[in-house]
Amino acid sequence: MQTRGPGQQRGHVLLIAGDAAVRRRAVQVAPSANLAALAMVPVRMLLNSDVPCDTTYLDGARDPNTVLMRLRTAAATPGPLLVYLSGRLTVDRRGSRLHLALAGTTAASVRYTALPWEWLGTELRRRPAGLTTVLLDLAADRAAWPLLQEFGSLPASPSAEVYGVVSPPGYAGGGNTVSSYTRQWIEQLSRSTHRPANLQLHALTAGAAALPPGALVLPTARELGMRATPAPSAGPVSAPTSAPAPVPVPVRVPARPRPDASGRDPRPHIHDLATSGRHLEAATLAQAWEQYVLQTFGYASPEATEWEEIRADLARMAGNFRLATQLWTSAGLTRLTRQPSDAPEVRAAAAGALFCWTQLKEPAAALGAGPELIRLLRLLPGFDPSHLKQAQQRLEFLHRTPSRR
Repeated sequence: MQTRGPGQQRGHVLLIAGDAAVRRRAVQVAPSANLAALAMVPVRMLLNSDVPCDTTYLDGARDPNTVLMRLRTAAATPGPLLVYLSGRLTVDRRGSRLHLALAGTTAASVRYTALPWEWLGTELRRRPAGLTTVLLDLAADRAAWPLLQEFGSLPASPSAEVYGVVSPPGYAGGGNTVSSYTRQWIEQLSRSTHRPANLQLHALTAGAAALPPGALVLPTARELGMRATPAPSAGPVSAPTSAPAPVPVPVRVPARPRPDASGRDPRPHIHDLATSGRHLEAATLAQAWEQYVLQTFGYASPEATEWEEIRADLARMAGNFRLATQLWTSAGLTRLTRQPSDAPEVRAAAAGALFCWTQLKEPAAALGAGPELIRLLRLLPGFDPSHLKQAQQRLEFLHRTPSRR
């Protein structure tokens, strides 16, 4: 969100500190410390705009209607808007509505002393797309966490860009200090010669922050556009011994790094996340960087193709062979538009796609990904012809095998 045109009259930054998240007397998120740290950042850096701006700090509010009035005023601004919320997510005793706990909120008083989360979406939904950013640094209590798991996300408004983290209950926090995500957001801003776009800034922040295991990182991989894996069928179909055996083709990530506009290469950290089993975090960060590269260099750029290959290998490491097959195949076909068929990168993409396809056990998934893979292999005359023959045989076998429903 970057607005510099004269038509935008004013912007607004609204910083809200809810109740501290405390677990067994240990502070997990200290909202007041977070707001104090953000108060030291120039407003134009927070807002990513040079327009005149109003700033509102709400720390220690006890009345949800007071917060609502401030939120309504901020939402009415004609220019860019940043809403930052930090604190504890909870639910009312009926367990059906999420709330941001305010100062003094107890389990018995949620409905009267906490801010219903839906109010945020209600106030922001009328704003034009592209002018609103919601930044979150929250912790969910034991009552709210199952509801977040059910939702799989924390929606704010379809018109807003939402970035941030929600930490699960039960982790050891940092005490009465600035929490890791907010601290890294501020540090990434201070390190950058040119203010990064919000998506890139979030990717850098989430990658560098020491997030607790299982933290909900927003936007999620699904919200970033990651292709969903279809639901498994009722039962697997076992191939007879005459079916082609998996081809042990090596899979690799492109060795030549291309640092992005920030000058820092995020790949080592993403790889470390994947190798330590934090596959969702790795995939989310890679998707965020890919989106940034697409916006910066274009869909047909070499940079975009390399990030597609990184996502392919991350999917392989996570065991998502369907997605890995699709991404490797797509990368190989894209490379063929600008590289010869015997280029090492083209052959590596085809090898990765073929290997991952042989690991697919679900017939529907293999059938869906097979035709494009075979089209790629046919375009590589120098590739081992036995691999193409085996792939064709397997696809023919899958077509003849009745599905189990």
